[in-house]
Amino acid sequence: MDEAKGQSERGWAIAVAPYLEKAPLAALALGISSGFPFAMIAATLTTRLAQDGIKKSTITAFSLAFLVYSFKWLWAWIVDGVHIPLLGRLGQRVSWLIVTGILVMAAVVNLAIQRPTSDIGATAVAAILVAFASSTFDIVIDAYRIEILEPRQLGVGSGMSQYGWRIGSAGAGALALVVAERSGWQAAYLVCALLALPAIATGLLLGEPPRHRDPVERKGFDAIARTVWEPIVQFFSREGAIIVLIFILIHKIGDTLANLTFRLLFDDLGFTNDEIAFYDVGLGFWAYLIGIFVGGILYEKMGMKRSVLFALILMAVSNLSFAGLAAAGHSNIGMAGAIGFENFASGFGGVVVVAYFSALCDLRFTASQYALISAGAAIVGRLITGTTAGALIEAMGYVNFYILTTVIALPGVFLYAWMLKSGLVDRSIGSAGIEGPGDVRDDGEA
Repeated sequence: MDEAKGQSERGWAIAVAPYLEKAPLAALALGISSGFPFAMIAATLTTRLAQDGIKKSTITAFSLAFLVYSFKWLWAWIVDGVHIPLLGRLGQRVSWLIVTGILVMAAVVNLAIQRPTSDIGATAVAAILVAFASSTFDIVIDAYRIEILEPRQLGVGSGMSQYGWRIGSAGAGALALVVAERSGWQAAYLVCALLALPAIATGLLLGEPPRHRDPVERKGFDAIARTVWEPIVQFFSREGAIIVLIFILIHKIGDTLANLTFRLLFDDLGFTNDEIAFYDVGLGFWAYLIGIFVGGILYEKMGMKRSVLFALILMAVSNLSFAGLAAAGHSNIGMAGAIGFENFASGFGGVVVVAYFSALCDLRFTASQYALISAGAAIVGRLITGTTAGALIEAMGYVNFYILTTVIALPGVFLYAWMLKSGLVDRSIGSAGIEGPGDVRDDGEA
């Protein structure tokens, strides 16, 4: 009995150990700072505006600020190619972490001092400025995370980043509500602005990532044009780059189409706000965190390539659970199963797929290429959802709709399976997945 217990404890220690290494812990801190601005212009701002008596139609229009995140790749080249005077001595990534972190704090403070009841236009501009500063901060954070992690740590590091993002966004939202209740919304935003500090402190403590590679320095009139276009040209010069891009664009369409309609389903099935809060927010949160943890472990065991395929299958099948819930009707057990399965699959996929996208980057252009990849991974699904989801539900009903979202997910699964079998996944990997211990092209421990 004691021997079995000792083996079990050693097994847990081995499983947890990779999460306690310096670089993954840094990814956690980076994730916290990345997540908090999202809350400032999402649910927190919605609550603030509603309590100020702003019309619902005006409040929902503020969601347009999130479009800024989809276009961050347009200026990501600046983070890769422009050196900051004086601060640049600390390193390209560290100097940009400091500058963009300060910009985020300033933008949040600016939003704090706005008075929506007297000038809603100025409040809208302030929210857009937060989105711009935050998306630029994300560009730097993603690049720093990828470059500070060794290839063997990309899975665990992506998981810790996901943990941090959830903690930052949920923590900032809760902190803002608590402070606002006692001291008002201005104080709430001012306190939350300090959550940019973990990323800045991480950069100052750890310094420039050892894997960072500066682009070749050029002089002359074409220097700016080369800085803009070279990351794109380098990516598309790889074998099968167009196929990889197609995969990036389509792999999450079914998942996104389903995820953004769950609240409509819950409302139509007659679930109360308390039930939605308990299962969707509470149970879903913990299932997501468990999925992240399991994703990090299986990434180590299976290797990146096979774990990505497993995640794609898992995310596609999880949509069927909502078809089952729609068919069953109001069922707390059904809701718990569907929410738990979907969030577990999303957490698992968030680790291994993000690790794969990180490995696609060239270390000379990490900021530019990851910004382009992450924007491409989301934009098609959001566009299709915004233009067709409601009409599809009305035309075919929830059961057939969620079956359709599963079918729509299958091309991404089959395309990746073909890429894996043909060796294209290996050939498309950038230097971020190769340089350093633990080449992501290896098959893991299994």
